[in-house]
Amino acid sequence: MDWYRSKPKDIGNTIRHVFKSYTGNWFEAAFLTDLDLGQSAGNGSLMRCLPVALAYRSLSDIEQVSRIQSKMTHYDERCNDACVIYNRIAFRLLHGEELKRAILSEIKGSEYESLVEEAPDCESSGFVIHTFRWVLHILLSSSDFSEVVQRAANLGNDSDTIGAIAGGLAGVYYGYRAIPSTYSQVLLIKDRLDEVSNGLYQLRLGG
Repeated sequence: MDWYRSKPKDIGNTIRHVFKSYTGNWFEAAFLTDLDLGQSAGNGSLMRCLPVALAYRSLSDIEQVSRIQSKMTHYDERCNDACVIYNRIAFRLLHGEELKRAILSEIKGSEYESLVEEAPDCESSGFVIHTFRWVLHILLSSSDFSEVVQRAANLGNDSDTIGAIAGGLAGVYYGYRAIPSTYSQVLLIKDRLDEVSNGLYQLRLGG
């Protein structure tokens, strides 16, 4: 709530409405938001879900917490399913699996299975299905971290969020050393990010 009260510059409609509706129960606020707005299938929970895969070692814990953290703000099951798939991919990458194999294994049998090899025929919008299609396609058809984030950034529309989501898995796979210093050295809150990343690492060691 402190973050919300700080009046952040960029906050999605769904998240904003959930915070306004919150009276002590996040899941109730998410449900009411879905009713009020008529939908809650944005990409906000997908953008923030990666720390779950970094903090927990057990795949069952990752799946459960990924779904719960998504449903706190996004009632739509498509958001929750995308978060689970995304973090299952991250789990595979953290265990040394090749990127393409990890993605194709986790989207098998899902609505994304036959939609990511070719460039998506949808806008690069904030709708979670559109976002995730672009994320998966870019990851499958890029050769390094820089290409992933540059291609995402050049999409237009909700390209910043798509870049953050694609960049998360690209970072896990290619590693910190693959991130150009022109990116890493200009972070505005590097000390805070270092503190959070160290905290995630300690959680993983203890989990």
